[in-house]
Parts: sequence; C-alpha cells; structure tokens
Amino acid sequence: MPQDRRPSFTRHSSQDMRLSSTPGGVEHAVRVDLDGLINKMPSGPERSKFSKEMDDFYRLFTRYLHEKKHSKPLDWEKVRGPKPEDVIVYKNLKQRDIKDVSPLLNKLAVLKLNGGLGTTMGCVGPKSAIEVRDGQTFLDLTVQQIEHLNHISGADVPLILMNSFNTDEDTSKIVQKYTTHNVSICTFNQSRYPRFKADSNLPLAQNPESKPGLWYPPGHGDLYESFANSGLLDQLLEEGKEWVFVSNVDNLGATVDPLILQHMADTGAEFVMEVTDKTKADIKGGTIIDYDGQVRLLEIAQVPKAHVDDFKRVKKFKIFNTNNLWISLKAIKRLVESQNFDLDLIVNNKSTDDGTAVIQLETAVGAAIKHFEGAHGVNVPRSRFLPVKSTSDLFLVTSDLYLLENGQMRLNPKRMFKTVPVVKLGDHFKKISDYLARFKTPPQILELDHLTVTGDVSFSSDVTLEGTVIIVANHGAHIDIPRGAILNDKVVSGDLRLLDH
Repeated sequence: MPQDRRPSFTRHSSQDMRLSSTPGGVEHAVRVDLDGLINKMPSGPERSKFSKEMDDFYRLFTRYLHEKKHSKPLDWEKVRGPKPEDVIVYKNLKQRDIKDVSPLLNKLAVLKLNGGLGTTMGCVGPKSAIEVRDGQTFLDLTVQQIEHLNHISGADVPLILMNSFNTDEDTSKIVQKYTTHNVSICTFNQSRYPRFKADSNLPLAQNPESKPGLWYPPGHGDLYESFANSGLLDQLLEEGKEWVFVSNVDNLGATVDPLILQHMADTGAEFVMEVTDKTKADIKGGTIIDYDGQVRLLEIAQVPKAHVDDFKRVKKFKIFNTNNLWISLKAIKRLVESQNFDLDLIVNNKSTDDGTAVIQLETAVGAAIKHFEGAHGVNVPRSRFLPVKSTSDLFLVTSDLYLLENGQMRLNPKRMFKTVPVVKLGDHFKKISDYLARFKTPPQILELDHLTVTGDVSFSSDVTLEGTVIIVANHGAHIDIPRGAILNDKVVSGDLRLLDH
C-alpha cells in the first residue's frame, strides 16, 4: 500500500500565537492561515487537492525556517569537479538502430515542463503556444517529433505536459487540435503555493482564488510530488512504463534519443542528466560537482559570493545542466513515498506591484540527482540544447541556419562551422510583435559569426549577414537595411534610410 505522504501535525484554531516572534509562533501562525484558506474551499475533490498542496507548502516553509536558522553555507573547499565515471561522454555510447530500441521506447514517456508564460517576449498565454518556425508552435513541433518517433519505431510513447495554474486552461484548449495525431497527450498541474511576506512570513493570499501576484508555481522541482499526486505516475507504471524523459518545452533540441535510453537500460541508472560544454554564454548554468563524494547539482545561487567568479570560469567548471533528464518512474515513486526527498531550496525574493516584499520558495528538478541510485551525467552535443528564451534565440531558429524535419531542428549542413553565431538584439526587438515588424523576412546567416543590433533598426527582405556585423542606431536615429543587402564584417551606425526600388 502507498504510504500516506501527508505531513503529520496537529491543527490549531486559536489565534493566541499569531504575533509571536519565536520560530514556533511563526510556524503556528502560518499553519492557522493555511487552514483558513483550506476552510474557504467548498467540499469535494478540489478541496482535498488544495489541502494537500497547502500541507506540502507548509512542509517546505518549515524547512525554510529551520535552514535559515541552522543550515551551514556551502563549504567551497569540498567542491570538486565530477569524477570521470560521473559524466559519460556521449560519443562513447553504443550505437543502436531505432528499431532495436523499440521495445524500450514502449516503456518510455515524454514529459515537457509547460508552466511558463510568454510574457518575457511580450506574448499572452503559455510560452509553448508561441510560433517559432513556419507558423508552428513549440507544442506543434513537440507533437510532430513524438508522432514521427511512434511511426518509425512502432512504439507508443505518450506526451505529458506539466502545466501551472497560469497555463493549464489555455493548454487544455490547445491540445484538442491534436486528437487525430498518433500520440496520446495527458496533462497535470504543478502545485500552487502562496507567496508570503518577507517581514511577517505570513501568506499574502486571503482566499484560495488565483489572483495575480498572490500565488506562484514553485519551480520545476515540484514535478515529483505533483506527478505522484496527480495519479499519472501510478497510471504509467500500471501501463508498463519504466522511464520518463523530462525537458523544458522551449528547448527545441530536447528530442528522444534512443542511445541515452539504451544507456539507461544497460546501466540500471535511475537518473541521467544531459550536460553539455560551457561557453561564455552559459557561465551561470548549474553544473554537476562532487561534494563530499556525492554527485550533486550546483547552482549559482548556492555559491558563496566570494567564489562566484570562480564558479563562472569555464576552465574549472566545463559543463552545465541542459535540464534534459532521464528518470526511472519506479525510483520517483519510491523516493516520493519515502518522505525523505528534500531538494535544495531556492529562496526567491520578489516585490508585488504595490512594493510589498515577498518570498517564493522554489526547487529545481535537477537537484534531485543526489537522491537517485547510479545517477550521473552524459555530456551531449550542443545540438541537444537549443532553447528559445528571447527574440535573439528566435532569430537563430527561424533562419536558414537550421532545417526543420519531422518537428526536429538540425544545423544546416551548408554551415561551414558547427558553432552557432552570437546574436544580441537590443530592446527595440525584445517583444515578438516588434521583432516581426522589423524583419520582413529572416536574414540569411549561414556565414555569420556575430551580430549586435541596437536602436531603431529595420531589415528588408533577402538580407545576408556574414562575419561580424554591428548595427547601432543612436538615440533619435533610424537605420533601414535595404532589400538584398549583403553585410560582411560591417559596422553600421548613425542614421541610414535606404529605400527599396
């Protein structure tokens, strides 16, 4: 029988300790507030689910208070690079034909982290609904990938979306268009936790309604508990599934790789993290380390301030976490039920619109590496890390630098170098609507090394960019790049308006 994962505590209703400044008083006051929120929910399944979420939040909150008082900072002297056996080189994996791996694919599920909004790029709704290539969205491409995989392998790999309360309603409508596709799609919601005030530690929310600014999704480390609570974990195990491939929905390089799946089966590892070589653009990325003989994920937020520059050095920490993770479903179930599955806390300080200082407690899915047996990394090619976080990233994936086939992006073989150009588009291009208005068609960039564009700049059609190109329109100036222009190792500045004719 599954163990009861609800925290053990006595519920109180008195208010006599609410203003106490002792740690016990704070814990009690928060518990009272959480119980008050639960009691405002009507009876039924939704109340039970909400109650479980508040219990999980309370457990995280009490951990925060305890660690704030008792935890010791990371001992930098114990931080070591990973042992050779802790990070396997991808090219050393045994080569397999897709059909040979088909029996294993039938034991696999794909899970995309789909809790984010497109607000950073000026869009409304789930980020996964943003069009990224040829009118197709992140979700469209994901469905195509898995549908193609099922077709060529004869397997039945399902797609699971972990939504947040911010994305669930819109996503539920969007997935209806895939009902005729050869892929089964399931969704579940990650938890919804209350922000709490930095001064009093009391929750900001006064009722369970999802009002903006009062609630938050607690990071993708919440996957394990939410996955189990949703019932989907047990359902997949009953269907004979053994592994789940987890990745961010906006990483266009995160496709099912049969070689890594076979490696999971051959080694019996419960957890494999895909890492790739760091560049100067990735200096803040989390990395696998050896800490006191244990494999761990080290994030920049955990690094003592005196050693942040050391952490950023590419020569010392040569790899970073892509957040492409291969995990044993049975191991997830075992660890969640053990109630001994604490992930490193991320304390996120925020401010509300009215200036109130609040705290969000979050966790990262990759931090669980220390809990799984045989956990290690696989150093994969850079092509498996192709995130679209900004319009600068969008510029690359919409260009002739990549070819699109069956939902998968691959580097154009006509590109002489296997590295990707560095692209920095200024604030005038930050929102997708502005970005689209400034490019009539995507420029040709097969021979581009570096592009920087700042200020009021527009590009006409059939523009070719080569080498290093820097375009700067000073304040009050405007630059038009005309149709058919070829810019090779050029610096363009000032005020330039060339008309097409």
